[in-house]
Amino acid sequence: MAELLQKVRVIDPVSKIDELFDVLIADGYIKEVASHIADIHSDIQIRDCQGLVLGPGLVDLYSHSGEPGFEERETLLSLLKSAAAGGFTRVSILPDTSPAIDNPALVAQLQQKRADDNLSPLLPCSPAPLLHIWGAITLDVAGKQMTELADLASAGVVGFSDGKPFENLALVRRVLEYLQPLGKPVAFWPSDRQLTANGVMREGVDALRFGLPPIPASAETTAIAAMLELVAAIGTPVHIMRVSTSRSVELIASAKAAGLPITASTTWMHLLLDTKAVKSYHTSLHLDPPLGNPSDVVALRAGVRTGVIDAIAIDHTPYSYEEKVQAFAEAPPGAIGLELALPLLWQYLVETEEFTALELWRALSTSPAECLGQKVSAILPHQPAELTLFDPQQTWKVERKSLYTLSQNTPWLGQQLKGHVVQTWC
Repeated sequence: MAELLQKVRVIDPVSKIDELFDVLIADGYIKEVASHIADIHSDIQIRDCQGLVLGPGLVDLYSHSGEPGFEERETLLSLLKSAAAGGFTRVSILPDTSPAIDNPALVAQLQQKRADDNLSPLLPCSPAPLLHIWGAITLDVAGKQMTELADLASAGVVGFSDGKPFENLALVRRVLEYLQPLGKPVAFWPSDRQLTANGVMREGVDALRFGLPPIPASAETTAIAAMLELVAAIGTPVHIMRVSTSRSVELIASAKAAGLPITASTTWMHLLLDTKAVKSYHTSLHLDPPLGNPSDVVALRAGVRTGVIDAIAIDHTPYSYEEKVQAFAEAPPGAIGLELALPLLWQYLVETEEFTALELWRALSTSPAECLGQKVSAILPHQPAELTLFDPQQTWKVERKSLYTLSQNTPWLGQQLKGHVVQTWC
């Protein structure tokens, strides 16, 4: 069935367009984009899209799947449903499952599950997102032995990452050397665990006020500095994950100005909240890296707007109710976000006019795809229809029955949000 979206606001970071158009979609392709499409056949479904936003499908750089090993937190099916409901047409899972995704057989098993027929009618209006899988860099918990990187690359992983800090810089150097000929992205989370120690909150006035063990900004910045030195010496492109401090933004900006082949991402919650939010002691605000001080949030937002920070990652991290119902410092760090990120970022960054719609959509779609070595098509005739239709005015309540994820670890649980994804095409 062909669909005609009339008077929809098209936001296309590829063509740098933010205008009202009629868009005709049929057979998985964009057939026509024009200010007014008059030649309408009887078999075309017409939809009045005034007030709605149409952009390229959102791309998540990294999130966590409970399956295999922690299906009570999230199954692959519930993760894909959650991603589709949040407007994502591509989602990338980290390899920290149980067992870890460190061999081609497990990669093939997960890819086959995504391809199963029972995933095709995922949501009433949205197909299953494309599933990308990060292959593990190391085999053991101590991070001392590399996986068979070439075999994983041949198995179709999107890139390589452990999604956890590296202490062994000699191994990092070896990994960068081995990965050079494979042409796959590699993502590292720079964090010095000795400096982090038992901290759970960013060092500063609020950490003192709330009586929580602090984590200095240098736990991140020293690790980034070491990583940048290795990249400068070896030349292998690297993606820096989970940037959370203002000094980190400065280091990355300087490295990019010097021509180092790096990209970087922060997470959506680090753009919205700062240490003051921890006053509630809500365990879903226990993140790793922790929420930044107000100056960090200002720098991160500026970094995303200017492109120093290339992309916004969701880092969807589901945990069961029992796991999160503990004292703040004892609860495992992480929060869900696939269904919440776009509405909240739009509400607090675009509607306040701090970001343009193009800036936000770029950081959630085309830029993360580029970090994965991929491209997103422009919203033009004859291009594949990989799209997200979003209603920035629709209100809904965040509660168990309104979420597709199996977990509820979010500080917005029970709150009314404005902005909801209507449909995706993939």
